Amino acid sequence: MTSTTRLTVAQALVRFLAAQYTERDGERRRLIGATWGIFGHGNVAGVGQALLEHADLMPYHQGRNEQAMVHAAVGYARQSNRLSTHAVTTSIGPGATNLVTGAALATVNRLPVLLLPGDTFASRTADPVLQQLELPHAGDVSVNDTLRPVSRFFDRVTRPEALIPAALQAMRVLTDPVETGAVTLALPQDVQAEAYDWPDAFFADRIWTVRRPAPDPAELAAAVTAIRAARRPLVVAGGGVHHSRAEAALAAFAEATGIPVAATQAGKGSLRWDHPQDVGGIGHTGTATADELARTADLVIGVGTRYTDFTTASHTLFTGEDVRFLNVNIAAFDAHKLAAAPLVADARTALELLTEALASPGHRTADSYVTEYTEDKERWEQRVDAAYEAEEPDVRPTQTQVLGALDALVDETDVIINAAGSLPGDLHKLWRTRSRDQYHLEYGYSCMGYEIPAAIGVKMAAPDRPVWALVGDGTYLMMPTEIVTAVQEGVAITLLLVQNHGYASIGGLSESVGGERFGTAYRYLADDGTFTGAPLPVDLAANAASLGMRVLRAKTVRELREALALARTADTPTCVYVETETADTVSGPPPAQAWWDVPVAETATRPSAVKARELYERHVSTRRRHL
Repeated sequence: MTSTTRLTVAQALVRFLAAQYTERDGERRRLIGATWGIFGHGNVAGVGQALLEHADLMPYHQGRNEQAMVHAAVGYARQSNRLSTHAVTTSIGPGATNLVTGAALATVNRLPVLLLPGDTFASRTADPVLQQLELPHAGDVSVNDTLRPVSRFFDRVTRPEALIPAALQAMRVLTDPVETGAVTLALPQDVQAEAYDWPDAFFADRIWTVRRPAPDPAELAAAVTAIRAARRPLVVAGGGVHHSRAEAALAAFAEATGIPVAATQAGKGSLRWDHPQDVGGIGHTGTATADELARTADLVIGVGTRYTDFTTASHTLFTGEDVRFLNVNIAAFDAHKLAAAPLVADARTALELLTEALASPGHRTADSYVTEYTEDKERWEQRVDAAYEAEEPDVRPTQTQVLGALDALVDETDVIINAAGSLPGDLHKLWRTRSRDQYHLEYGYSCMGYEIPAAIGVKMAAPDRPVWALVGDGTYLMMPTEIVTAVQEGVAITLLLVQNHGYASIGGLSESVGGERFGTAYRYLADDGTFTGAPLPVDLAANAASLGMRVLRAKTVRELREALALARTADTPTCVYVETETADTVSGPPPAQAWWDVPVAETATRPSAVKARELYERHVSTRRRHL
């Protein structure tokens, strides 16, 4: 006779989650390391009571905003190499819909997170319940259905016994390197509290093996042939290099062949910045070295990249007459992009096999090609030095000088987190990445408000490492809430808060497309109805301090260096606040080295828009479809 244990659905789910593990290369990790939660009537008596009942099995973290809890879980998952993540529980209604942005971010970036929103009564005995969405044409729809398009797996557990297949499928998707992303189990609040006799086997330790599939032999042979025939090959390293822990394999491949390696935002750090084959970021925010190599490449070897428009410069970057693509990717969907020859496999496994196959007989690119990109890289590094340099230490710094001060301080143990604004472009061009996981840019969804909660998640996964959240004033105002969480739990993140009085990135973009920086400055309303008056007297440093952070104000380059050094050694949540020059006229970042398609008004009377449209049409004419 099968032994059983009588528990509520919520209690059974918590016990089940506590017994799930991943394993890759002999490393075993707990899959769900903790659960974040904000409680309301939709989960307080269900999942909330279960977390209390089983506090010895499942750590709990208290959040302030549901979206931010997902960001924290995603930061933890990325730092844990996708082998471990967190769950997030919410009530019904706005608590559930607040998950949507975080879920989209997780799925876009292929990072696992488990969402457990409360739902309306499955029995419909209390109908309509508080916060219930009523649709006259569909009685089985709730606000949780907004999570369907941004989830890699979605199920609504309307009966206790339905939890068993739903939970197993959820774990399968979370641990699948091809399918992973946000996973949602919607939990009706009456079902959460309902008891059932669960088979004890449901609670036994279960190990989910994270696969490293090898390439098809025919695809591997074709890839080797293509590489041997290439005169100007270029590797584009994406986030899949990090997810696979393929950095050492990529370095060995690059060193053996001499092929240069450019990196996407997600792939930056695949090689150290000073590795001989590293040529920096690629695409709209890339380096001149990488982008020129891309324009003249005859073979582009994508490794773990999904080729976003920033990477391809909206399909205007890879313009060599005979350019072809070879894509190494664990997902066939991405491996076939740009009419590429696919090599569908785990990145580390594929790179190791490619290196081995090319070694006999030996294959290496021409010395003249190596000399060319090496000298170009040296020239680019001189431009980085110029952007970072601050000859006058007692003046207000520019944004790039802020990065220069931080660059001079950190070592390979630091983690730098950013997601939105003008900082991602500067970082991609300029930052000198010292370790595989130092550069933590969320640029798949580029979500304002990600940085602070993600830093908490990263610090939880790597408590002994300095973790920096780089945030502009616009992003800070989106979501400073989890500062309270960091203070409450003693998570010693460091917030580098840059005040430039508005949406600096979009302001620059607006100006370039004829928008004249409309609606992008944080200023008083002027007499002509535009926001061009004096800067607002908003004190973000005081705000951070009011939420419990230790705040260090820096007015000059010298004070900034001192504050950063002090903050790096702090054992409590600390904020370094600095106001930057609004125009980088002295040591600003190098301009964009490749285009990005933001459509410009086809008809307009304002001269700025007319001029921008003329330039736009010239760029559009260079777009290429790779067939």
